[in-house]
Amino acid sequence: MKRSEINRALRELEDMVAEYRFSLPPFCRFTPEEWADKGHEYDEIRHNMLGWDITDYGLGRFDQVGFSLITLRNGNLAMADKYPKTYAEKLLFLKEGQYSPNHFHWHKMEDIINRGGGTLLIRVYNSLPDEEIDRESDVNVHMDGVTRTVPAGTQLRLEPGMSISIQPRLYHDFEVEPGTGNILIGEVSQCNDDNTDNRFNPPVGRFPAIEEDEPPYRLLCTEYPEDRE
Repeated sequence: MKRSEINRALRELEDMVAEYRFSLPPFCRFTPEEWADKGHEYDEIRHNMLGWDITDYGLGRFDQVGFSLITLRNGNLAMADKYPKTYAEKLLFLKEGQYSPNHFHWHKMEDIINRGGGTLLIRVYNSLPDEEIDRESDVNVHMDGVTRTVPAGTQLRLEPGMSISIQPRLYHDFEVEPGTGNILIGEVSQCNDDNTDNRFNPPVGRFPAIEEDEPPYRLLCTEYPEDRE
């Protein structure tokens, strides 16, 4: 992605968050220059990848296949003695016309919540023992305290305020129901690790390669400078 695309996506996400009067933590407002002076007291942000996250899944088509996210809180299973939180929270922004590819998590259980805007479509499949997509068996889904059984590949509609619980190894993808508008999505989950706990099918990348065509507006969670002594 070009840095200008990332900057535009960050500002769009900021605008959507402001529209729904969701206040962000202070670290979301740090400039790149301010990050250069942050010491070890900010290590939890660095190590647990809190903050801004823009991805085109390595495909170079962000407006068609992409997502904007903010990780607000997170633990770290690899550093559990230092960061003992067992939970995470994110905000996600999905624009009409964007798609988030089919994937599951080996370990993470999560609730996906439509916080406002359009209608979210989430397609679900079970996975097979070899981690391929099970296109035959019915899927048990849990939505706002109600358990349902749906055919493989069903797209579930989440209107604003609705949520779904995603179990480990349950394949799911996201898109916006056409004509309903952009969506602010909440995610409440167990610890999140985007480096090791995403199984995309078919395989795609997770973090973008960046072409620097203008200065960064905010640093992404993968770009923080080394700890200052």
